[in-house]
Amino acid sequence: MSKYQNPSVNVNPSTIKLVLIGIILLIVIGVVAGSSVQIVDAGNRGVLLNWNAVNLQNAPLAEGLHFVTPFADSVIQLEVRTLKFIKATSAASQDLQTVSTEITVNYNPQPERVHYLYKEVGLDYESRVISPTVEEVVKQVTANYNAEELITKRPQVKADITEQISARLSDFNIQTEIVSITDFQFSALFAQAIESKVEAEQKAFKAENDLKRIEVEARQHEAQAIGIAQANIAEASGEAEAIRIINNALSNNPHYLEWLKTQQWDGKLPLVVGEGGTPFIAIPTQ
Repeated sequence: MSKYQNPSVNVNPSTIKLVLIGIILLIVIGVVAGSSVQIVDAGNRGVLLNWNAVNLQNAPLAEGLHFVTPFADSVIQLEVRTLKFIKATSAASQDLQTVSTEITVNYNPQPERVHYLYKEVGLDYESRVISPTVEEVVKQVTANYNAEELITKRPQVKADITEQISARLSDFNIQTEIVSITDFQFSALFAQAIESKVEAEQKAFKAENDLKRIEVEARQHEAQAIGIAQANIAEASGEAEAIRIINNALSNNPHYLEWLKTQQWDGKLPLVVGEGGTPFIAIPTQ
């Protein structure tokens, strides 16, 4: 044997066995530790399952770290943030007009009751519950109105749809936040007929307002004419009364006219002389 050759090393089989057992124990401990810890993500609630069965006595798990029984327990996460569902459907109005409607529903599973939702419906609750509910409600509400009312009473139609969808989804522990009618269409022919009718009503309304305006202006002109006539009558009556008073004064006092002349004299001597060169005062009468 060369002096540089390593001597053979004898490995004890018991040592190898202990090492393998230690590795296996570490793996088992890691698996057990991993299965005993569950993390519920933000915006979610956890449904605790015990041997894949939902125990409704256990409240949903909040966000964060949770310790559970290894292998026996598992956690299903359901998102409880605001979710959006869009449904396009066709329905018939009360007067048998086809209406195409698109409804948008903003909702969220009730956080404290997600375990009921999972047990009764499952994770695919949108297709099982929300979609058929929206379609049925839209058809029922649309049938309560004629096509014209669906346009003129749109806020009421929206309120009816919202109320019924909210009530039905609430039975499945789903909370409705906002229901919006994002599209509302009729056939092109009916839409044109509605537009023509609205235009005719607007013209009739304008004509009615014009007629009322003309009537008001006519009454104003009439009142103005009556006022002018009454003023003229009052003025004529005043002049007649003045003439009557003057005539009475003349009949009772022949010198009344001369007195009026003296009241009109401006105090200047006249430049006109009468016969024989005698000046006289010429006082204008008015």
